[in-house]
Amino acid sequence: MAKTQNQKLKNVFNRKSFTFDQDPLASNILIVDDDPLNVDVLEEILKENNYLNVKTTTDPFEAVELFKVNNYDLILLDILMPGMDGFEVIENLKLIEPNLSIPILVLSALSDQKTRLKALSSGARDYLIKPFNPAEVLVRIRNLLEVRLAQKQLRLHNEILDQKVRERTKELQDTRLEIIDRLGMAAEYRDNETGFHIIRMSRICFEIAKAAGLNQSESELILHASPMHDIGKIGIPDSILLKPGKLNQEEWETMKTHTVIGAKILKGRASDLLEAAQTIAMTHHEKWDGTGYPNGLSKQDIPLIGRINCIADVFDALTSKRPYKEAWPVEKALSVMEQDSGKFFDPMLFRTFKARLPAILKIKEEYED
Repeated sequence: MAKTQNQKLKNVFNRKSFTFDQDPLASNILIVDDDPLNVDVLEEILKENNYLNVKTTTDPFEAVELFKVNNYDLILLDILMPGMDGFEVIENLKLIEPNLSIPILVLSALSDQKTRLKALSSGARDYLIKPFNPAEVLVRIRNLLEVRLAQKQLRLHNEILDQKVRERTKELQDTRLEIIDRLGMAAEYRDNETGFHIIRMSRICFEIAKAAGLNQSESELILHASPMHDIGKIGIPDSILLKPGKLNQEEWETMKTHTVIGAKILKGRASDLLEAAQTIAMTHHEKWDGTGYPNGLSKQDIPLIGRINCIADVFDALTSKRPYKEAWPVEKALSVMEQDSGKFFDPMLFRTFKARLPAILKIKEEYED
């Protein structure tokens, strides 16, 4: 092509008018044509008009391999090629990228309507007949690249928004979990217990749950819900809750209502976390043999998360120092709990608890009072 004609075409577009982050002139373009002369003409047109990243090949098989490893923004494709025609090239590209998003501009000497329709229905975005007008091919290229870059920018924008939504959702979830932990600690402090108790107990619940076969999500639900098990104690009068001596029968009946109070506090808007916390608050003092409270449930009628919490809570209470008692040695606590297995505790779950004892003792050591 004559230099004078290229010079006229050189400034056919105003780069400054394009508002996308990526300059169309920096787009990656692949030319596929078995005729070297056609390749040279197209390459010269593009380079004379400041397109910076132009790759060419006369081998359609090489074109498919190049597509596998390069992120092209546009393919200029011939139809009549030996070994693999343009239609077959498009089909092979679809095998690599089923939802073929890269625009394909077909440039072919075939001018019949059937071929044009086949190319466009196969996945090509545009069709030009050879010999083409250089100005027209540049306009077609520019239009396709603008759409391509707009789609890429929109996809990037959506990815950024999705990431922000994920971050915000996690922030809200973390805040909710922190509030629950702190409310649980407040209930423990009111009972003259240390906040470390609920940390240890909730992590012990998590270990038992995993060992019992619950999946990661279910185990984490117990981890985050169990700190609220004694939240109902904030509704118990100080004269009973903080009484240094043994409670009389009437006081003990009042103390037992902390399970119902806790369940009422946690009742409300449906969520997996609050529902689990409500269940634990209501059932963590039920016993395997039906002698627990508040509803005298027994065996499998006691929800699994309540049975898990019961074991974790009792073990940590026995092995921790309280104003009214010294911490029991682990061996003594296990011996007493072993006798109550099948009466107070789910016997199979208690065996699971013992199997996780090394991990549980590490938790107690890490969060020692």
